[in-house]
Amino acid sequence: MKPPSFARWLSVAVFGVVAIAGCRAVAGHFLLPKEGVRDAEYDVAVQQGVAFKTSDGVALVADIYRPRLSGNTPTILVRIPFSSTFKNRLAAEVIGTFWASRGYTVVIQGTRGRYKSGGEFYPLLHEEQDGRETLKWLSAQPWFDGRLGMWGGSVFGHTQWVIADQEAPGPTALIIQIASTSFREMFHPGNAFSLESALFWAARSRGKEDRDPSLAELERGYAGFPLIEADDRAVGDVAFFNDWVRHEEADEYWQRIDGRNRARTTKAPVLLMAGWYDPFLPTQLRDFETLRRETAPRVAAGSRLIIGPWTHADSVRFPDGSTAGDYRPASLAPSLPWFDHHLLGRAPDKSLAAPVRIYVMGENRWREEQEWPPARARYTPFYLRSGGGANSAGGDGRLSATSPSPGEAPDSFNYDPRRPVPSRGGPMLGPRAGIAVQGDVEARGDVLVYSTAALEEDLEVTGPVSAMLYVATTAPTTDFSVKLVDVHPDGRAYNVCDGLLRRAYPDGARAAPTEITVQLWPTSMLFRRGHRVRVEVSSSNYPRYDRNPNTGRDIATETEPRPALQTVFHSASAPSRVILPVIPR
Repeated sequence: MKPPSFARWLSVAVFGVVAIAGCRAVAGHFLLPKEGVRDAEYDVAVQQGVAFKTSDGVALVADIYRPRLSGNTPTILVRIPFSSTFKNRLAAEVIGTFWASRGYTVVIQGTRGRYKSGGEFYPLLHEEQDGRETLKWLSAQPWFDGRLGMWGGSVFGHTQWVIADQEAPGPTALIIQIASTSFREMFHPGNAFSLESALFWAARSRGKEDRDPSLAELERGYAGFPLIEADDRAVGDVAFFNDWVRHEEADEYWQRIDGRNRARTTKAPVLLMAGWYDPFLPTQLRDFETLRRETAPRVAAGSRLIIGPWTHADSVRFPDGSTAGDYRPASLAPSLPWFDHHLLGRAPDKSLAAPVRIYVMGENRWREEQEWPPARARYTPFYLRSGGGANSAGGDGRLSATSPSPGEAPDSFNYDPRRPVPSRGGPMLGPRAGIAVQGDVEARGDVLVYSTAALEEDLEVTGPVSAMLYVATTAPTTDFSVKLVDVHPDGRAYNVCDGLLRRAYPDGARAAPTEITVQLWPTSMLFRRGHRVRVEVSSSNYPRYDRNPNTGRDIATETEPRPALQTVFHSASAPSRVILPVIPR
């Protein structure tokens, strides 16, 4: 075969360079912020495949992006838990170049078993030790000057929390998105199990390379019993999924991952970025409150919080089909002003002047606050009322500012674990998170529905949401779920936030009203004039939460679930209610 001519070889090479440059441009368009960004100043030199060996012999590999200038610069470290695909390498290059061209040395390192690093991948378990050894390696590099920023979300938010207590070397400033100090509570909210989040993550990350599971695979996993075999039904046995199911309590397994009091022992200011429909939201907001109250004055005063209209690393799609913009550029937008201030000593940017910045849904605008939760919120009870027939949206349930009268008839429904109420939107991992229409859910007889009259004026709800219910059950252990819903004038209903509580009910007390408190996700929602505020009460929200089989036996292995008769009381002596943080307007 005749070898290709030099001209042909050159044309192919040029085409390849142009194609790669085009890919970089496209990636930059989708990943990088476009407004309020200072100009790039430097050319960038890239050193790929820089490795060191951990104490147990695993090679952790990084790509290093350095500005072409004399002298040392601050460093930004990102430890990524993703496969080394073309898409991920391109994203790393675009982001690394973005910071390096503005005066930072950028180290993008694969976590154990991911990107270009060696070892076996097991989510979360090795990050503290590997992170500390990475700090030690960094401190020995001739270009490291001691100033260190870190950035990332979810698992690579976790890679920051695990070394946030380190000093000399240690982080100077952190940007932690959609992650908290408690992965256990994300997996086990309200004592239940976050099945949809856990199965999506396990199915995606079980192999040597990440692969998004199909909806058919996930649905196959959700179907059937026992819970512990949901991964087997979907894609095959996944060791870390089994561990997540089995370890319900804050035992040694979770202590190795979550540590103890990490927010309290943090030594650097933290910018937390949270999403209203993200599964980490409640514990992330608790972390912020801890940072502001219990850390050193410099850390407390310097820490900031942004809560946006986001799911887990994606944008929430509002009922009219719009979004507030792409999550990816939004997650990078604060990084330059944050690092410029804390690492370069520049004046603080006005965008980060207020301690808290939130997106008010319904009104669809950003607003600054001085604290979280807002101190001016009035925690207002809205009482569940009915004539005993609140089953479905067609029932007689009402949500009222007036407390119930004596002898008001309770509402009952039959909860069958083999026929759970399906999840429609919510804060979970995977493509079904966010806002969704609730029509088919509210048509069911095993969902109690309580609605206000059409609002005569706007009602803003911003802060933590809870429900205090008086309940009875025929099961030794069961769940009660609560959902806050925004009903539009045309009757369409959309989920705002939800919560669930799993607990035991002793034999002698099941028939009498038992007071329980269900913590819902915090929110910021403006219920518009003409809309109605609605509360749904049931005993399942599946597969956002796993099903309680009602038997009192081991939920992980149970294969013979039983129905239970559930009762919700609302009377003068048992005033079931939802507590909404109302903001005066």
